[in-house]
Amino acid sequence: MQLSLVEISEVESLLEPDISLRHLWLSIYLPALPLEALLKTPEPTAVFESQNGVRTLLLASEQATGLGISSGLTINAALVLVPSLLIQERNPAREGHVLNELAKWSSQFTSLVCIEPPSLLLLEIAGSLELFGGVRPLKQKILNHLEDQGLSSHVAIAPTPLAATWLARAGNKVCIRGPRNLVGKLSTVPLHCLQWPEAVYTSLNDMGVKTVGEILRLPRQGFARRFGAIRLLELDRALGRHPDPRTGYRSAERFVVDFDLDGEQEAVSLLLNICWELLLQLENFLLKRQISVQQIGFSFFYLREPATHIKLGRVQADHTAQRWFDLLEIKFESLDLAAPVIAIRLCSGYGQEIMSTTENLQFNSRQRKHQDMSIDDLAERLSARIGDGSVYGVMTADEHRPQYAWQPRDIVGRTAHLSDKPVCQVDAHVPRLLTELQYTNNLVLKRPLWMLDEPQQLDIDKGMPLYQGVLNFMTGPERLETGWWDNDGISRDYFVAVNPAGIHLWIYQNRGGKGCGGWYLHGRFG
Repeated sequence: MQLSLVEISEVESLLEPDISLRHLWLSIYLPALPLEALLKTPEPTAVFESQNGVRTLLLASEQATGLGISSGLTINAALVLVPSLLIQERNPAREGHVLNELAKWSSQFTSLVCIEPPSLLLLEIAGSLELFGGVRPLKQKILNHLEDQGLSSHVAIAPTPLAATWLARAGNKVCIRGPRNLVGKLSTVPLHCLQWPEAVYTSLNDMGVKTVGEILRLPRQGFARRFGAIRLLELDRALGRHPDPRTGYRSAERFVVDFDLDGEQEAVSLLLNICWELLLQLENFLLKRQISVQQIGFSFFYLREPATHIKLGRVQADHTAQRWFDLLEIKFESLDLAAPVIAIRLCSGYGQEIMSTTENLQFNSRQRKHQDMSIDDLAERLSARIGDGSVYGVMTADEHRPQYAWQPRDIVGRTAHLSDKPVCQVDAHVPRLLTELQYTNNLVLKRPLWMLDEPQQLDIDKGMPLYQGVLNFMTGPERLETGWWDNDGISRDYFVAVNPAGIHLWIYQNRGGKGCGGWYLHGRFG
């Protein structure tokens, strides 16, 4: 007698302990998250990403799709088809923010919420069904919230997290309560929903295998030898034959504590002692959770005057009370309290995992002192003494337009902003390139150290630009023609020029439109 695939699975379930009956997983897949996290408008929209220097569309809205826009098109081709198309670059940070907010909201239904980047959430709901009236009411609450947020979603429910994940990615809006039905439901799931490496897909497609059901028909030992035991383990976990432990989402924690004084106090030594005790409580709080913070704030309350708030920040997140207290003492040197204090509050920023490093145990006290006084300590002490906005760094941005290529960056108590442009990554071939440039004594791209906030128009004498004399051109032109997809595009020819006093300048001439023919100063070399 020959058994079918489903019957074989049922026999195996009788022989192996059923570990999936204790759990029920609800998977939320957001297929359009890269687009919906950025653009929510009735106009035709699309989001692109760069691959090998080519900008191609990743997703397009229904309005754009109806006009012939599809994923895979280059930006130029898309704008030829629909000149009014709104296009933005994919922002993984923004997508992560949306997932975190959704995970935080979902915590009201269950204590175990798992984030599966880049666009999926898992909720373990077995223990929540009785509280929320069953699967359907709970599922409907979640769907209503997703619709209110303007998020497209596929929701699937299964006894194992991998099964729920694969079914949701496939768009199968099913609810599987019993593990014996998993094989039948998973057998039609396409391979791309498993997110296996491309080489595995190619090999399976060459064998004519295109679904999970067809994989399950393959000999187990032969499959493991060819594609790895980890793939076989994933299949077993999806079917509930092996446990699949998951790490739950935990929202970032903050520490807040108040201290009420017996009466009005204005002695600095007393106030600092109280602050020290509060910092010790903060340190104990952070150590218990093995987290650290990058920013803290003190509030000093008065009887009749508005409270005084001060913020302290560090370049690297820290949990040590003494280091925070050292910055507070520096801050107190210039702190002007409006009246005697009646209460003090300490509030920390959100916690983050402690990043520890192994230190050298064989160093003398002089080396220890030198190590403690790092550039980070200097930046933190300067910020505490002269103000948060007075100490900052500079970062490069992934932009060719000079006005956007360099941006100020907070280095003390900094936080990630969703609007920040990504920092340019250094190419692996840059050291070799710089070595070659030392021999040629020539830079491929020369940029001035001082950039003007606004380009300054230069006077012209017989067609030559003037700046304390007639300028002589050293290098150029370097043509920058970019930003045409927004309202701040440029089309310029840049030159490095020198005046009679030997001052090297970065100047440009517009190639067309407003200001064409004129010369502008944009920066000065050191």
